[in-house]
Amino acid sequence: MAIIETPTSRAASNPLEAFGAQPRFDGPGMAALVAWVEEIAELTQPDRIHWVDGSEAENAALLEQMVSDGTLIKLNDEKRPGSYLARSHPSDVARLESRTFICSEKQEDAGPTNNWAAPAEMRATLQPLFEGSMRGRTMFVVPFSMGKVGGPISQLGVQLTDSPYAVASIEVMTRVGTEVTRLIAEGAPWVRTVHTVGAPLEPGEVDVAWPCNEEKYIVHYPDTLEVWSFGSGYGGNAILAKKCYALRIASVLGRDNGWMAEHMLLIRVIDPEGKAYHVAAAFPSACGKTNLAMLRPTIPGWRVETLGDDITWIRPGEDGRLYAINPEAGFFGVAPGTGESTNVTAVETLWGNVLFTNVALTDDGDVWWEGLTDEAPAHLIDWQGEDWTPDSGRPAAHPNSRFTVSAAQAPSISDDWEEAVPLDVILFGGRRATNVPLVVESFDWQHGVFLGSTISSERTAAAEGTVGELRRDPFAMMPFCGYNMADYFAHWLEMGQKAEKLPAIYQVNWFRKGSDGRFLWPGFGENSRVLDWIIRRLQGEADAVETPIGRIPAAGSLNLDGIDVPESDLDELFSIDADSWLAEADLTEEFYAIFGDRIPADLRAQLEALRTRLTTAKG
Repeated sequence: MAIIETPTSRAASNPLEAFGAQPRFDGPGMAALVAWVEEIAELTQPDRIHWVDGSEAENAALLEQMVSDGTLIKLNDEKRPGSYLARSHPSDVARLESRTFICSEKQEDAGPTNNWAAPAEMRATLQPLFEGSMRGRTMFVVPFSMGKVGGPISQLGVQLTDSPYAVASIEVMTRVGTEVTRLIAEGAPWVRTVHTVGAPLEPGEVDVAWPCNEEKYIVHYPDTLEVWSFGSGYGGNAILAKKCYALRIASVLGRDNGWMAEHMLLIRVIDPEGKAYHVAAAFPSACGKTNLAMLRPTIPGWRVETLGDDITWIRPGEDGRLYAINPEAGFFGVAPGTGESTNVTAVETLWGNVLFTNVALTDDGDVWWEGLTDEAPAHLIDWQGEDWTPDSGRPAAHPNSRFTVSAAQAPSISDDWEEAVPLDVILFGGRRATNVPLVVESFDWQHGVFLGSTISSERTAAAEGTVGELRRDPFAMMPFCGYNMADYFAHWLEMGQKAEKLPAIYQVNWFRKGSDGRFLWPGFGENSRVLDWIIRRLQGEADAVETPIGRIPAAGSLNLDGIDVPESDLDELFSIDADSWLAEADLTEEFYAIFGDRIPADLRAQLEALRTRLTTAKG
């Protein structure tokens, strides 16, 4: 059995030895928490239990110890103050959908888009893997809050982990500390999450810089609100507060308690008169999500403030509106492609206090990745620690390399970004080279839910599958919904009954191409012109034309001052081919069919209404 040490229980042999004592709170919640910690320690057999207090001094000691252990490389403080680089094992570089499981009691409750296993069978599989898995290591007890501590939409959790890298990451991505433990002690509900890298150490065995296990599991038990993760030290496999809790488990909590957990950015858009509107947007990967979260409008007088870049929780308010928060405290972003020409705000956010993973190291102790600058440095140390030059014929940074940084550092962050805001607009978007116009306004909430359920992107490379084939990602939640997605669609429809003033719903597509393969829309900061039209629609000052698929901007209603978009490109951007859309309706029916009779009747009615409108338009 591991012991819970006080700071003076043995001579300090590393900086962390000065911390780690169990907080002394009274209450039934504390007894339950301690009992659970002891139960997991009995199973995993760590050498030591460290209760994380979330203090700056403790965090500094944690980082210092990881540098000493070879897990982190300290970057040049003049170039990138307070920043570090981690290099993972080459087998442990990304979130693993194939090893991610939803273990509901009934398979149909997980649905056809999730990997399912019976809870009892999965627990039997994991039991021998977790037995002794933390031997030779420290088990960290990390109490965290999603949303500000004590906030009305916030949720609590505790992660037990033997990865100091995971601890440092959780401290950026959530609010960690003894104040969370106090709330749990007083009886606040919380979610249990357990993580091990699955690499126990025998006495005298020398550790490696990035311990992990070839066998990996990321397991969710929605009926008991637990997450168990084995074998990986990387990203969403190890930072269990992120996709595992904030989406998969929280989506279940939302379903059961009348709110929503969504894979959405959250921004405040401020018009030239100073009036603010709040926009949540669900985009699959590679669809411009971070760029929109940190948008710099090109239209004079407009401003965008960042509230969140990845996850949004939405709840009904007492005034009849839906309110939203970003439950996270940091950004866990993909580095490659983030540069001064694509997202200068993100680059400015990374000035210091950043934990980088699998990017390249410059000769002067800074970092680099593809897309950061137009030209690559003459020499780098790549993400695997090897010499690299522009002639090496391989990426210097891993394509999924990451930065972890406090959201508060973003120059675009709103002063009140931790507060709930009333939601005015919801956007859905995919990466579509054909068919989908630049922007489409839904007819109503039910039609908007239908649009969200049909979101897809076209495969752009043979390696992804058949070029042009649609990759379905409804609501950008396909990998992240913790229960049957058909029931999730139904929950969206039900949420439309829980507010008197609902957000307007739009579908956007920045990626439509002409017949010559050219992008028809300039994108990036010019996307503010679409937001401008949407907000003027809310104000009753912009005209729209009704089409079979929704409303699109009337001729001349989109503000194009200062940019040159040929009339022929505009025509193609908003063209709607009835035959192509009827074919797409057939594909939607095929997609719905995988859910059987659980698809809500309202969505089937929306599909038939679309077909009727398209057929009528054909004449």
